[in-house]
Amino acid sequence: MTAIIARPDACQYTGDCGRICPRRAIRRLLQIIFIEENNLNPFFLITILFASLAALAALDASLASYGLVTWFNGLRWLRVHFITLGMLTEVAFGLLPILVAARAKLPQPKVRWDIWLALNAGLLTLLIGIPLVNGVLIFTGGTLVFIAASLLIKQLNDLRGAAESAKPGLKFYLAGLSFLWLGIIVGTGLWIGWGAVLRIAVPLEVHIHANNWGFMSLIFAGLLIDLYPSFAKRSLAWQRSLTPIFWMMTLGALLLVLGPWLKNEWFSVPGIILHLTATLWLVLNVVKPYFGEKIPVGIVHLASSYLWIVAPVLVAPLILLKVPGFPGAGIEANAPQALIYGWVLQFGYALIPYLFTRFFLPKEEAKLGGNWFSWITVHLGGAFLWASIFIKEYQAILHGTAYTLWLISMLPIVIDLWRITRTGFVQLEINGGAATDC
Repeated sequence: MTAIIARPDACQYTGDCGRICPRRAIRRLLQIIFIEENNLNPFFLITILFASLAALAALDASLASYGLVTWFNGLRWLRVHFITLGMLTEVAFGLLPILVAARAKLPQPKVRWDIWLALNAGLLTLLIGIPLVNGVLIFTGGTLVFIAASLLIKQLNDLRGAAESAKPGLKFYLAGLSFLWLGIIVGTGLWIGWGAVLRIAVPLEVHIHANNWGFMSLIFAGLLIDLYPSFAKRSLAWQRSLTPIFWMMTLGALLLVLGPWLKNEWFSVPGIILHLTATLWLVLNVVKPYFGEKIPVGIVHLASSYLWIVAPVLVAPLILLKVPGFPGAGIEANAPQALIYGWVLQFGYALIPYLFTRFFLPKEEAKLGGNWFSWITVHLGGAFLWASIFIKEYQAILHGTAYTLWLISMLPIVIDLWRITRTGFVQLEINGGAATDC
């Protein structure tokens, strides 16, 4: 067997490199992940796998739109959830206890393997059950993810103690995870028929609103509040605005869930106004400190990602009024894709590489991820997807081009994540010794 040495100059092994034992190498890798005290957060390791799967899913969607491959059952669900339940949820579950403990001036908590196992066993079960439309697997997977979220909420409550310093971001996290609870219950019920039992008028819309307007929006807001001073090297513009932003965003999300639940726009419209006002206020908190100077591309990624929240809102009145000839059904089917790729994924472009550097390469200066190429292509992808909704004669080509652009925008980010992870493992292995002597 031929050994591949990432840092030949650092290797202290004097024997035959061809005899390095693969069994010992694998055992050493597992030892680093599961036993040794290090910064290799296991939630982050799963994040990079989901990021790679998200890129492959975008490639498949592009090829299927061009007619080069056939569509697979359940893949539309997988494309979205590789990003939401996969990448961003893994990051949140791995990061939130560390942030809350740091805010409360407590030692960094150890990895909760029960939470990691419940979350990832649940996600794996859903990845199998959804394409097969298997009710038992879907219920099992949803239950496991629900248990993981419950354990995380308890852990965050236990960590916060009485420290006021832990509370600014924490209340966003706890509220967001509560909406995740609801999203799991309703989302699982979509496949089992709970909608009628719970008297939900439009179950799919309730599920989407709970996850996006509730869980993702509140978690992202909390992360911005807690991490902005470290990556921006300055404070948010208006610290006193954080409490009203929290209540406006939370109440707005609740009303946006109740609207489709009761099929009553008297809930949805105020919910949209409250939520968007809070979101705009938060984004201004992020960009105002940069007025008068060049804004880094990572900040541009974070701020401009929220534009894709606004797009569905602008056309919502036309859908509600059922304007003749307006493609309401097409928007309802495709707008969530643009929202996830344009907002959630782009938010991850900036934040995830920064977090990977902080945890895998703690001695290096961490910067927000993304570049102008990823920024242009991710926004062009959203524009092409929206164009595919309205231009029927070129719908397939435009749809495929949207996913091609999203794939192209993802590749530099995914490659960078693999580079950071690989370098982190190499540095740990240099410190821990070679896997030799079968």
